[in-house]
Amino acid sequence: MAGIKKIIFVSFFWVCCMMCTAHATAVQKIYNILQYGAHPGLRTINTKPIQQAINQAAITGGTVLIPAGNFITGPIVLKSGVELHLTDDAVLLGSTSYSDYKQHMTIIFAKDQNNIAITGKGIIDGRGAELVQNLLEQLRNGAVTDEQWLVKRPTEQNRPGIILFTDCKNVRINGVTLKNAACWVQTYKQCTDVNINNIKVQSTVYWNNDGIDIVDSKNVRVTNSYFNSADDAICLKSESVTGICENVLIDNCTARSSANAFKIGTGSLGGFKNITVNNLTVFDTYRSAIAIETVDGASLEHVIVTRVRAKNTGNAVFIRLGHRNTDNRYSTVNDVLIDDVIVEVPAGKPDIGYPLEGPLPKIPPHNLIPSSITGIPGHPVQNVTLKNVQIIYGGGGTKSKAYVSTDSLSTITNNITGYPEFSMFGELPSWGIYMRYAEGITLNNVNLSYQQPDYRPAIVADEVKDLKLNSLHIPASETKYVVVLNKVSNPVLTNLQIPGNTNQAVVNQNK
Repeated sequence: MAGIKKIIFVSFFWVCCMMCTAHATAVQKIYNILQYGAHPGLRTINTKPIQQAINQAAITGGTVLIPAGNFITGPIVLKSGVELHLTDDAVLLGSTSYSDYKQHMTIIFAKDQNNIAITGKGIIDGRGAELVQNLLEQLRNGAVTDEQWLVKRPTEQNRPGIILFTDCKNVRINGVTLKNAACWVQTYKQCTDVNINNIKVQSTVYWNNDGIDIVDSKNVRVTNSYFNSADDAICLKSESVTGICENVLIDNCTARSSANAFKIGTGSLGGFKNITVNNLTVFDTYRSAIAIETVDGASLEHVIVTRVRAKNTGNAVFIRLGHRNTDNRYSTVNDVLIDDVIVEVPAGKPDIGYPLEGPLPKIPPHNLIPSSITGIPGHPVQNVTLKNVQIIYGGGGTKSKAYVSTDSLSTITNNITGYPEFSMFGELPSWGIYMRYAEGITLNNVNLSYQQPDYRPAIVADEVKDLKLNSLHIPASETKYVVVLNKVSNPVLTNLQIPGNTNQAVVNQNK
């Protein structure tokens, strides 16, 4: 694992050097949108003059300048060699008329372009709430069709985002604030050499508001940035069987979400490889601080998550291998390291009071749900290490609310085709960590604690092979066994810091 970690960081060093070289160009000509007829204010649509400035800059390469003021625009297309720069106090406002998005469901679009950038300290505001209101009016009068909107909400295909770059190379996003998208805030799909630094995302006005989606892209750096989103804050996806997210670094970022803070999946068709998350701060997040999921046939390997600090978060770690695809391809999870993590899981709902709270799970009443590492029969999660991990739970689990006996573990659903989420199994038999269908799992220096006692054991491992438990720190429990092993082969238990006699605190049922 140490060798893999070294290789990943060395590769990122060279990627960074190449990206810096690519962007270290000579001073370019400035194309101020005012010179092309743009007007500030809330009455003028400036799509045409902004696009004219971009087209002119693309001839030889240059910077399109958005000066101070409010400028409304519909979708614009960024072209090779062009940097869109928003000065201090510049605000680019997305049109709130749905009819302006006929060609592109995003404010800034690029496809098959090279050396493109969005920079500056200005703001790009999608005005998603107003835009969705206009969309709903058009849905009601029949101008737009959408089979889903009457039972749920308009589909993603009918709700614009802010940035959508596809098949682009040498992409740079620096300094800007992205606000209030009607859908995914920013998506980088099948892109190569993407450098995102020092941005702020504030988008909680509508559903499906991922702060950032990295889709089948390679050599991506997201650094020194802040994400507050109604949906997943930082999300990696693979939406093509032949695609892969590879060589991705998330470093020194802060995330808040009414879904998950950092997530791999749910879209997981192709693969994920060499993913590193470092120095992540999480707060007020409804679901998982760390969610690693592959359920559509993707391979997932060489993932490192280090130095995570999460407060008021509904779940610490969720690792899931599932099978919801209908073909015969099965997902794989291999070589995941989670190191130096501290998560505080409260007894209450962590995102209460935010504009769009995460919906309550559609399961019966349940106690706090533990972290979990789960595969499916015949397809285990492989080679996962949790090291130097501390999880502090609110606790308070009682049999009167829900109860699953450790003598009836087979009754827990596998939910093989279910949408991956930490609550997908309903009530679980442990309060700290639950493992099922896994092999090569190591817990090293893991400290589990609660503020109120819980009737359940701290750890349950069911149908796990080659389990290593070293230096576990677990408080006294109402149950005799604080660690329950069931059908666990080749367990190695060393230096367990469990109150009482270790032989009485751990049981291997082998049923």
